[in-house]
Amino acid sequence: MDFFADGLRRGVELILGGDAEVFDITLLSIRVALISTVLACGVGVPAGFMVGTTRFWGRRAAITVLNTMLAFPTVVVGVIVWGLLARRGLFGSAELLYTWWAIVIAEVVLAAPIAAALTAAAVQGIDPRVRRTALTLGASPLRAHLAVARAARFALFAAVVVAFGRVLAEVGAAMIVGGNIRHYSRTLTTAVALATSQGDFALAMALGLVLLALALTVNVLLQLFQGRGDA
Repeated sequence: MDFFADGLRRGVELILGGDAEVFDITLLSIRVALISTVLACGVGVPAGFMVGTTRFWGRRAAITVLNTMLAFPTVVVGVIVWGLLARRGLFGSAELLYTWWAIVIAEVVLAAPIAAALTAAAVQGIDPRVRRTALTLGASPLRAHLAVARAARFALFAAVVVAFGRVLAEVGAAMIVGGNIRHYSRTLTTAVALATSQGDFALAMALGLVLLALALTVNVLLQLFQGRGDA
């Protein structure tokens, strides 16, 4: 316990002292998480909305695939993306492997199905009469869909938050495609893994505390948003 307490104390000192290493890693992690979440939700939310509101052949299979991808192993995604971005891969000429953009690509692959599945579940839970009433009152199909989205806005926001949390906490794919290169592709999770393996428990604790603080902040914002909706 003394070892743990000492590491925690030194970790807090690194954070309060504005350690450059901690700041650099945190900034890169936030950048990667935000870009990945925006891209993943830009693809996943419309796809989930279509699956949740449209009847088409193979819809049940599509929902099954989305739900299955919620538990897709991150290291498998990392290996697939690595193969695509490697020098002899399909997109090797882009030279993105071992950059933070490679991490973004892998995170989008992981987070987009989450956003899609949760969006589909959210809009399926809305009373079908909302859309029918909007159409009856003369609304266009687009405005009718917007009416459904407004009714499900809190669940949709939660889907975005969950996708962000998935991206922020992921380590397997980020380690494989990013290479954990200092000042270049080292995120909070990969840095924690490296610091722990090197015995730098203080740095690992500092980065872990920052990661927990970010996760807590996002969840507090979600609770505040949902609280305003209940008021």
